[in-house]
Amino acid sequence: MSTYKKEVGTGVQNNAGDYTGAVEGQLWYNSTDKSFQFRSISTVGAWSTGGNMNTARYALGAMGTQDAALGAGGLTTVRVAVTESYDGTSWTEVSDLNTARHALAGGGTQTSGVVFGGDTPPETNLTESWNGTSWTAVNTLNTARSSLGGTGSSNTNAIAFGGYVPGPPYGTAVSEKWNGTSWSNTPSLNTARYALADAGADNTSAIAAGGSNPGSPFGGSAAFTEIWNDTSWTEVADLNQARGAEPGAAGTVTSALIYSSSYTELWNGTSWTADTALSTARIQLGGAGSATSALAFGGEVPPVTAATEEWTGAGAPLTRTFTDS
Repeated sequence: MSTYKKEVGTGVQNNAGDYTGAVEGQLWYNSTDKSFQFRSISTVGAWSTGGNMNTARYALGAMGTQDAALGAGGLTTVRVAVTESYDGTSWTEVSDLNTARHALAGGGTQTSGVVFGGDTPPETNLTESWNGTSWTAVNTLNTARSSLGGTGSSNTNAIAFGGYVPGPPYGTAVSEKWNGTSWSNTPSLNTARYALADAGADNTSAIAAGGSNPGSPFGGSAAFTEIWNDTSWTEVADLNQARGAEPGAAGTVTSALIYSSSYTELWNGTSWTADTALSTARIQLGGAGSATSALAFGGEVPPVTAATEEWTGAGAPLTRTFTDS
């Protein structure tokens, strides 16, 4: 008679809770839940539910990782200065921005970040630096704008690009670098646009994807993708699905993820591939993390939502539970 031990070479391990040391194909007994569990490897990405934000809003600034993120500002029925911190399970309100606004951009970590631009109204060039405890107003952008792209690694390292400016042609291609003290103009995007997706490691390496075409206050969506290499912006492969309305984004120029409405796309450094859609379709949401471990929070469904979702990319370990019910 065949047994699990005979086939696999080991008995079924008894463990109080999830067995983090399990390898692919291993079965164990969870004595806490009184269930059998099995470790497999995901073949496609998946979104799962995280803890809701305390304040539902959209068009907010975002930064950090999946289990250490920050969301600041945004729009409810009014512009807010509320800042919240995520620990992988729940959101906690921390110190407010000095200036309430929406459609702002940001970069950095949960303990060292920066936000810039936005709509107060009108479009603003305000920049605020985060030290893990409070926000401090610092030197302003050279070009005031909202719905801009931006990324960075800390409160001393960021890049801002594109955005909405009042009056024709409405969209701008302007790009600026932040060094912790001031903003300096860099070569512009090849295609002016606003409400675009943004990701990157720091101010020397960024990706700009999608957005709205300038020419009207409500320009159509674009599929353009451009890569910043600290010298210039280069056009690369387009998105499969054109999109504007400030999609969420995470990752780097070689491995990125963007997500909004009913589309998620994965970038491998060469091309975009469609992947599993968000559980809650929405626009103008916050995004943080990496292409294999991302976070989506807030947004407009409509109505405005506080929903948070966590992304697990293909190739990640999954725990499957088997019960007798």
